[in-house]
Order: sequence, then structure tokens, then C-alpha cells
Amino acid sequence: MTKRGYHHGNLRQALIDAALELITEKGPTGFTLSEAAKKAGVTPAAVYRHFEGREDLIAEAARQGYEIFADVMQYAYDSGQPSALAAFEATGRAYLAFARKYPGHYIAMFESGISVNRTPELAVVSTRARDVLEKAAADLSQHIPKDKRPPASMFSAHIWAMSHGVVELFARNSPGTATPFPPEDLLETGIGVYLRGLGLIAPDQ
Repeated sequence: MTKRGYHHGNLRQALIDAALELITEKGPTGFTLSEAAKKAGVTPAAVYRHFEGREDLIAEAARQGYEIFADVMQYAYDSGQPSALAAFEATGRAYLAFARKYPGHYIAMFESGISVNRTPELAVVSTRARDVLEKAAADLSQHIPKDKRPPASMFSAHIWAMSHGVVELFARNSPGTATPFPPEDLLETGIGVYLRGLGLIAPDQ
């Protein structure tokens, strides 16, 4: 009946995969449910057996993205142990690596306008991802005198914002924002400047 829906026994995932391809190609608002259905090889009516509308489809793509993202961040954090500095820097690099490898998920998560509180499942997994970076920040901030120590949530938010900015401006081919420096180098040096300002790494000699 279909080429990768009912025939393969997982129409729902086929629709999500189709949406991810379309999100990557056209952005989160640049496609219709009919296009997703056509790409998945089913009729438009079949979509509504699984999703109420396009936003529900994108929200599920975002939820699956956060599942991957949380695992990637946890792996990065674990790979840096037992060094708090190495673990923290690894989570920053992992953000950039995730955006490169999973562009459809990344866009659904961060550029679609879908709230992480749209569903309880999405809220839980997005929190799990943020918690990894906050834990890395909390570990590293223990090396800062207590009276000068920023809250771990602020610490991690600064690095998340820096990582996101590098991705948006320089890692996803934004028009007019070419840089002679690789995004990885921009992020690494930016994090270095931030950490030096907190006294967590020695100044350049």
C-alpha cells in the first residue's frame, strides 16, 4: 500500500523521517503535511492517524532529537572524566557536532518555535539534555571561590548561548556570515576566553 509506511510496519516513523528531510531542505514552516505524506509514500489522510497537524509532527521530531542530543551530551561529559575542565569543554564541542550531524532534528528543536513544554515527554527529555551541561558547569565552578562563583545554570547558559551562536552564524551556511576560522576553533577560543575570565584556566603567556 505504501513504499515505506504500512509496508515497513512503521508509518509513524516514516512520516517523522520524511519531515526531518523536509525540515532540513525547506525549514520547519516550508513544507505541508501533504508533502510529508508524499515523501513517506502514503496518502495525506494517513498522516492524521498519527498526528493532529504539522506542529505535532515537528514536536515529535524535536523530541527524538532531544533524545539523541541528551545521549550525545552525556557521552561527551563522560568522555572528559575525571577532569571537570575536559568534561565541560567536551559538552561544548558536542553541541556543534550534533548540529552538524542532525540538522533536521536541530532545526526542529531550536528553530521551529515549538515549545519544549508542548508535551510532557518533550519537556522531560529537553531537561535531561540541559542538565548534562549544567552538571558539567557545576563541577567546573567548584574551582572558583564561592564569593565569585556564578550559578551553574548561568554558567551553562552562557556556554549554550555561545555554542548556539556559533552554529547559527557560522556552521549552517548563514548568508553573509563567512568566517576564515572553522566553527570549532571559534567555539574553542570563545570558551577559552570565558574560562580565563573566571580564572579557571591560566592566561596565555
